[in-house]
Amino acid sequence: MRITVENLSWSARGTTVVRDVHAEILPGETVGLIGPNGSGKSSLLRCVAGLRAPTTGTVRYDGEDIRGWDARRVARRIAFVEQSADADSDLRVADVVALGRTPFRGRWRGPDATDRAVVDAALRHAGLTALATRTWRSLSGGERQRAHLARALAQQPWGILLDEPTNHLDIKHQLALMELLAATDQTVLVSLHDLSLAARYCDRLLLMCDGTLVATGAPEDVLTPGRLRDVFGIDAALAPDPAGHLALTCRGVAAAGPD
Repeated sequence: MRITVENLSWSARGTTVVRDVHAEILPGETVGLIGPNGSGKSSLLRCVAGLRAPTTGTVRYDGEDIRGWDARRVARRIAFVEQSADADSDLRVADVVALGRTPFRGRWRGPDATDRAVVDAALRHAGLTALATRTWRSLSGGERQRAHLARALAQQPWGILLDEPTNHLDIKHQLALMELLAATDQTVLVSLHDLSLAARYCDRLLLMCDGTLVATGAPEDVLTPGRLRDVFGIDAALAPDPAGHLALTCRGVAAAGPD
């Protein structure tokens, strides 16, 4: 699925949070959305997911303006994975993942064989098969985050949007999750704090600063020493690690410029 963002701005309580963003995510791409805290990443993601109406501009899925679409129609195209894994419930993990099938069921129809097969596959892809009968309240934060991803996979969307999905995950599961996203044939837009993960696993990056999209392109073209200094305030460079993967080498906090 192709996602097109045109002239998108979003304001809250008189403050412009996202300003005049133009971007396109091509079918099958894994695109990283990066930027400092408060740069507008989460707000942009929510607009793209149809959870917030832009103040100006449009979001198109495969050329169709999603304004006026109901929640069910959007959910059949896009799965959205929240940043927070905090929740409390007596539901089993398998039941939480099965919520991803809701857009495809009638009001009175329970899960059928297809739904159960899709849920089982999603649990397996997220490495949660052994936890399927555990209750939600018994899970760690990282396990809950993986269950949120499994729910999104069970939704069988054309695209997946994720807001900081590596929060609460140890390094092993961070890598496993990013490898899963990079390997999928779905369109992925993922907000990330870890610039090395973004550089290693994303086809392209969108760099936000102060609500504005300031750079787009391949990781090595976006994460230049100058932008790392100006946007993130660090003295760093992107270079291949011993395994040949792009990684960030940080030498410290960038020196302040003249007043």
